[in-house]
Amino acid sequence: MLAAHADLARKVESLERKYDGQFRVVFEAIRDLMTPPAPAKKPIGFHPKK
Repeated sequence: MLAAHADLARKVESLERKYDGQFRVVFEAIRDLMTPPAPAKKPIGFHPKK
């Protein structure tokens, strides 16, 4: 999976160099989607029943 991700990143970079000015916003959105989300933190402590 990591190899496929690296390959995708290389392809995006090559396309970005080719179409730099026209699709900058698109490439930034693709990069944001490629980064994994931060794991949700569980609250620490005891929570009494209401």
